[in-house]
Amino acid sequence: MPTLPRAITKLIESFERLPGIGPRTAARLTFYLLHVPQEQLDSFAQAVGNLKKNTMRCAICVNISESNPCSFCGDTQRNQQIVCVVEQPLDILAMERSGAYGGVYHVLHGAISPLNNIGPDDIFIPQLLKRLASSTIEEIILATNPTMEGEATAMYIKDMIQRDGSKVKLTRLAHGLPVGADIEFADGITLSRALEGRREY
Repeated sequence: MPTLPRAITKLIESFERLPGIGPRTAARLTFYLLHVPQEQLDSFAQAVGNLKKNTMRCAICVNISESNPCSFCGDTQRNQQIVCVVEQPLDILAMERSGAYGGVYHVLHGAISPLNNIGPDDIFIPQLLKRLASSTIEEIILATNPTMEGEATAMYIKDMIQRDGSKVKLTRLAHGLPVGADIEFADGITLSRALEGRREY
């Protein structure tokens, strides 16, 4: 029985490990790359190789950045007393597109999901609570996605903050975001209205 060259099978297997990539898509991507000029392949490989080498997590907000602190935490023009808590770094880009927010961020890098064995200590909630205790934060906007996991994460953060006796104002994104949607894919107008209509949580 004929077999594929080892270089091809290894790349197909590598693509299959990526989220949302099945065997057929992995094979199509691999054979597409066979027709790409070698210099483009070298550039692609270099970009992948430098992905983690040339990025770092901000020590304050845990956002992915080229510097520490990141450009948001290091910007003196932004309101450091308002912290918007998001699930992923891509959510920050969506929030910035709205043009309606001038505070700083905290990135959880996920959401609480018992079905996937992701608990509060598996994402950056402890770092948020520590940050809250050691700074003059006045408001926390819980901008987790309006999904079951996002709601559970927001509720947990709310309970932990209130248990600590903190008087910080807690708000939650309101109008404009449909249940089950991801912030990453929301348009600027929708996010702007959601920020304006946030409510006490």
